[in-house]
Amino acid sequence: MKALAVDIGGTHANCGLVENDRILTHESVDLTGTMNIRAVLSRVGDVLRQLVHQHSQSLTDFQGIAVGFAGLVDSRIGRVVSTNKKYDDAPEVDFCAWARDAFGLPLRIENDARLALLGESYAGAARGFGDVVMMTLGTGIGGVAMIEGKLLRGKHAQAGCLGGHIPVLFNGRACTCGGIGCAEAEASGWALPGVVRSVPGFPESSLSSIANIGFKHLFEEAERGDRVAQIVRDRCLNIWAVDAVALIHAYDPEVIVIGGGVMERADIISPYIEAYVQKYAWTPWGKVQIRRAELANNAALVGAVPLISERIS
Repeated sequence: MKALAVDIGGTHANCGLVENDRILTHESVDLTGTMNIRAVLSRVGDVLRQLVHQHSQSLTDFQGIAVGFAGLVDSRIGRVVSTNKKYDDAPEVDFCAWARDAFGLPLRIENDARLALLGESYAGAARGFGDVVMMTLGTGIGGVAMIEGKLLRGKHAQAGCLGGHIPVLFNGRACTCGGIGCAEAEASGWALPGVVRSVPGFPESSLSSIANIGFKHLFEEAERGDRVAQIVRDRCLNIWAVDAVALIHAYDPEVIVIGGGVMERADIISPYIEAYVQKYAWTPWGKVQIRRAELANNAALVGAVPLISERIS
């Protein structure tokens, strides 16, 4: 099966042509400053047509279009249900109509993290497992679940896709979702600068000279012995591990797959979370495996074929 695949994030859209579990080609589209989903779809459509033409394909060769979207999505009706301060016009857009008009193809749309989990289950770190949780650590924190080989969705399309919004501190920081003390508000890329600046001694820290503090800087300066960086790094590790235990208790997975840009330091993150999970997760049946995602930023594209093939009610 061949599919057109699109993964729409906050700053980029990854567009590709996929055949079964193989990405034939893909291209990233910079969406910086683009707040309107209709403008995004126009640009994405141009790129997809260009990729099809460049690779001597015909649209009749493709069985459909799969779209991953960073928001709440009800894949049963093919609509975005709610957004989080980005592409606020998306709930008004008929994505299926856009696909029919632009390409003459059927469309399936899903939450981007769920689609990435489908990809890792189909051809990545979760192959062979039916009960899986996937965490993504980056600008935000994602947490999605699959039970007995099926994505968890729920009546209102919110089940099993809000793992980054599990509260880890009852009196913590305000989150973009409206909650307090969510894992994402305490240990994500967008929250990191504020967390670092709140630590006593920040003005004397090497991090104070960095304009846009990211996790790469945090881990590097912690390894150089910066005390503030070490405090925040260890705090983030604990929050991610606590979130992992909460997801285990909620969804009973056999394996947790962890992806996202922060996993460039998997050498530190994976052993820490694994040790914490083994110590604190209540799993009398055995030990949950901790695995690093294999497909990186292409996981959602690889999830295109299983999404289009999926039968849901």
